[in-house]
Amino acid sequence: MADVQLEQVRKVYGNGQVAVHEASFTIGDGELVVLVGPSGCGKSTLLRMVAGLEEITSGTLRIGGRVVNDIAPRDRDIAMVFQSYALYPHMTVAENLAFGLKLRGAPRGEVERRVSSAAGMLGLEGMLDKRPAELSGGQRQRVALGRALVREPEVFLLDEPLSNLDAKLRHSTRTEIARLHQRLGTTMVYVTHDQVEAMTLGQRIVVLEGGRVQQIDTPMALYDRPANLFVAGFLGSPAMNVLRGRLRAGDGLQLETVQGSRVPLPGVSVPDPWLERELVLGIRPEHLLPVDEGGLEARVEVVEAVGSEAYLHLDFAGQPLVSRLPPTDLPAPGDLIRLRPDPARVHFFDAGSGLRLQP
Repeated sequence: MADVQLEQVRKVYGNGQVAVHEASFTIGDGELVVLVGPSGCGKSTLLRMVAGLEEITSGTLRIGGRVVNDIAPRDRDIAMVFQSYALYPHMTVAENLAFGLKLRGAPRGEVERRVSSAAGMLGLEGMLDKRPAELSGGQRQRVALGRALVREPEVFLLDEPLSNLDAKLRHSTRTEIARLHQRLGTTMVYVTHDQVEAMTLGQRIVVLEGGRVQQIDTPMALYDRPANLFVAGFLGSPAMNVLRGRLRAGDGLQLETVQGSRVPLPGVSVPDPWLERELVLGIRPEHLLPVDEGGLEARVEVVEAVGSEAYLHLDFAGQPLVSRLPPTDLPAPGDLIRLRPDPARVHFFDAGSGLRLQP
């Protein structure tokens, strides 16, 4: 096992496009870190630089303390699982699992041991004689995982390995990957655009946008204390509600929105310099709570009941809001309801930079 250290790693393509801007962070020995962000944010490019499939323009990359900038992929002691299964269709599962080891000249007994061990971990024992065409998508992805597993590398790299699976298979395979990491304790770097995968798999998450690292932290720290508006809006489904305006302290603290409506904030205290300042108020849907009186008044537009919870899509003076509630005694579309932000769970951001404001 090994740690992965990136120091000011940068990627610039021949046309001048900067794909990754000075990324600096360390993935600890045995840690599972997820790189997450929207399409084009640089997460796969970053992973491919770790793998040696993309040349590093500048900066230093270390794996296990060894600088690997100019080391060939096969000599980095890494194994990669791609979005496509990339299995050999004419080979059986056992042959696909063993192929890389045989290329490297591993002894037959060692090949059989590793293939048997990987098949046992991934529940492939009864499929070793089948070919990929006879397998489901989830089974093929497990074979792809097993092919990386038999390498017994220092670092696993996984590039959106579940994106070709349906929702049920994504959930079950995601659980298998988490269990696999717990059993092996091997360093894993996992790329995804799916925030649910990121939140449920990652011990830490690296959030990227525009080729820049926006924030690195544990899943719940990112959710509870986003560093900026991008992270606040990207992590969480539905996304965080945001209201732009100025804080007024006349008749109790209120946010006067740019649309001219007012959001009472009883129980919320802010530093004096924040008053009369243009800023952004953020509130998660589950922290926008119904009240009998006071609060803000909004009109219900759509009610989404999804079993254990319900989402109310609201119109507040032309501003869309979402509230997450228990699925009981729900209002109907067209109803007016009153809601109040939980005073302990409000977030404030600078209107210009989008950065989180700390008291």
